[in-house]
Amino acid sequence: MAHVLVVEDDPHIRELIALHLGLEGLDSTGVADGREALGRLDGTRFDLVVLDVMLPGVDGVTVCKALRRSGPNLDTPVLMLTARGEESDKVLGLESGADDYLAKPFGVREFVARVRALLRRPRASTGASPADSADRPVAVHGVEVDPARRRVRVRGHEVELTAQEFRLLHLLASHPGIVFSREALLARVWPGQTFVTPRSVDTLVKRLRKRIELDTDSPALVLTVWGAGYKFADV
Repeated sequence: MAHVLVVEDDPHIRELIALHLGLEGLDSTGVADGREALGRLDGTRFDLVVLDVMLPGVDGVTVCKALRRSGPNLDTPVLMLTARGEESDKVLGLESGADDYLAKPFGVREFVARVRALLRRPRASTGASPADSADRPVAVHGVEVDPARRRVRVRGHEVELTAQEFRLLHLLASHPGIVFSREALLARVWPGQTFVTPRSVDTLVKRLRKRIELDTDSPALVLTVWGAGYKFADV
């Protein structure tokens, strides 16, 4: 049974989250402040962290940054909750190491869908090496990506992609529903290159959409998350 740490100072929201996690067959531990969360994260390995931004003591962004530096939850997916809809808050959360965000008030169905997507994400410490993950074939929403054969099929038809387009598609399709900031995509698609900017990501996404989308004006596969980045359509 997957174990989820819920860090939320509002007891009603915390109980609601715990209830629906339980209905999904997930075990959860709830804490109300950032300091207690850091203690739990330092001593126990979790499968997912649901983390509120606004917390007493230590805020959620600080908790997330600490989690990503060291400890047993270095690679644990984080779903960040924010009471504010400001784009800067969302970007700050993602850049601190969160994998996805959800603005309050949120619908239960959307919350559960995001939890499912994050729990499907492979973790670096599950035994697969980074090379294994990079070579893993993906099939989702009619898109098949086979890194070993360097082949892409979309709705049954082979599609030719450049090396960067291929890396971007494989990364996004390997993590459906997970939002990647432009900065995260720069680091993964252009590793070690210093003369690229976040605008390069937008240009590459536009090129990729022309090759795989039926309608580039209304994309169904590679989706924009305004103020945060891009994601592949959830399963």
